[in-house]
Amino acid sequence: MLTTTVVGSYPQPDWLVDRALLLAKRVPRIREQGIWRIPEPLLEQAQDDATIVAIRDMERAGIDVVTDGEIRRESYSNRFATALDGVDIKNPAMIRDRYGNETPVPRVVGKIQRTRPIELRDMQFLRRNTDRPAKITLPGPFTMAQQARNEFYPDVEALAMDLALAVNAELRDLQAAGADVIQLDEPWLRNDPEAARRFAVRAINRALDGITVPTVVHLCFGYAAVVKTQKPTGYSFLPQLADSIATQISIEAAQPKLDLGILGDLAGKTIMLGVIDLADRNVESPDTVAARIRAGLTYLKPERLVPAPDCGMKYLARETAFGKLKALVEGARRVRGELA
Repeated sequence: MLTTTVVGSYPQPDWLVDRALLLAKRVPRIREQGIWRIPEPLLEQAQDDATIVAIRDMERAGIDVVTDGEIRRESYSNRFATALDGVDIKNPAMIRDRYGNETPVPRVVGKIQRTRPIELRDMQFLRRNTDRPAKITLPGPFTMAQQARNEFYPDVEALAMDLALAVNAELRDLQAAGADVIQLDEPWLRNDPEAARRFAVRAINRALDGITVPTVVHLCFGYAAVVKTQKPTGYSFLPQLADSIATQISIEAAQPKLDLGILGDLAGKTIMLGVIDLADRNVESPDTVAARIRAGLTYLKPERLVPAPDCGMKYLARETAFGKLKALVEGARRVRGELA
């Protein structure tokens, strides 16, 4: 009961990335090689070393299901999205978000195809370096379609469906490499709920087809370090995920103080519940975490609740992230003891 995990990312060391530059940029959609402090010939070795640090921090904190911390990634999505055939990464396009901010994004100029493994070595490295259950994450097809300029497909739905095929091919390799849990990050489901209602679940199901390990779809309102506005207290797209074949749905709940009554719309799904507020630079007490878990248990049976941070932790200071993970583990332990 109450198995703890992380959403995906963990803080990258200051010796590996220029954190000031990383924080100054919006979440990268194209490659941002300039954030790395290590020269290219030594970069992979440095990323490996930093990945081991992230894994050991999660283990020391007591996290049950660990990740590789996404240490090798400049963002949760760009490494995979820019490695596919059909994407022109040398000549990015610009898109404007609802706040008027312009962001360079991949330009889709041909048929999307995955011609080689992209995150496979990451999963193999993670599997070799922990004996705990291991989770790997990939960007979801709907989100990647929303984060690109489509100049080839008749519509964004067709683009998303081919992205789903590429994701599925990758996921099958990751499962074979020993992934115990696989997660798709789909934060953009809430940005265009009308389009999401038309085809997001079909795209997600195509991406997860044939995957037999537990699968997660993660939704959030954006990194706390990036989104400065007040976050909503409810999702514009969530109940529809009850029709997905994903076994778990991951939601951000602590910072936005989400109305947990919506969990009743996801009967049958395990909920990865955000109980760590990443906008709060202070480390929560275990009592605070335990209270948030108990609130979730008002709507969920203990075996269907997985306590986790709201989102990826990459923008936090490492000591803060580690402290929050320890509070997460201790809070879950306390509630678990009350249920025994």
